[in-house]
Amino acid sequence: MSTQGTLSPGATAIHRKVEACRAGQCPTLVTRVRSGWVVMGDEQIRCGYCLLLPDPVVAHLNELQGPLRTQFLTDMARLGDVLLAGTGALRINYALYGNLEPALHAHVFPRYADEPEDERSAQPWALDWTRAPPYSEQAHGKLRAWLRAALAEPPRVPGDR
Repeated sequence: MSTQGTLSPGATAIHRKVEACRAGQCPTLVTRVRSGWVVMGDEQIRCGYCLLLPDPVVAHLNELQGPLRTQFLTDMARLGDVLLAGTGALRINYALYGNLEPALHAHVFPRYADEPEDERSAQPWALDWTRAPPYSEQAHGKLRAWLRAALAEPPRVPGDR
């Protein structure tokens, strides 16, 4: 049974963030992609932490069917590819929960080789978010602009030069 109809616009922080992106009023907006919006995390628990927000907003991944689901997951992986290329990350962690904010959104976390030893294998919610620097244009704007430009380029096909 679909729950899409039970969530009115503005019902969650995800809805409000998508509305701000549409209006050009989201300070962490990176760019529009086919399935929705890429935004930088309000707290940069790891430099380059981003979210992919679907547009239109749906309650969870299982509400997206066929090409819409494929596009969302493709955009999520492409964001990870771009973050790997632009941040020097060792790997990317992906998370889709929706328990606190019951609307689909993907967390995309770069993970770095120089993370403290006791944090390297921890999932991101085990980290101390109170110590995470907030997104700021001064500290993160250059990366945000680079991500915007990189995501605007057509995806590369393996074997292309």
